[in-house]
Amino acid sequence: MSKKHIEECVRTSLEGYFKDLHGIEPDGSMYDMMVRVVEKPLLEVVMRHAEQNQSRAAEWLGLNRNTLRKKLVEHKLIK
Repeated sequence: MSKKHIEECVRTSLEGYFKDLHGIEPDGSMYDMMVRVVEKPLLEVVMRHAEQNQSRAAEWLGLNRNTLRKKLVEHKLIK
């Protein structure tokens, strides 16, 4: 799957989100909502492919290991 395909999946999902609103304006927290809904599955998949190795996953994601750990805790993926 290419980056372009992922972009199209996001675009299609957002168009569906607006369609489901039936003309009602979003509440102004769309950015945070999108980060939350994309970040958790991203972390889950990367951690699985990194065999739960946080250092490797952080490197792949371009994050500091402590930042990754904080995000994993926030999403309740680790304790």
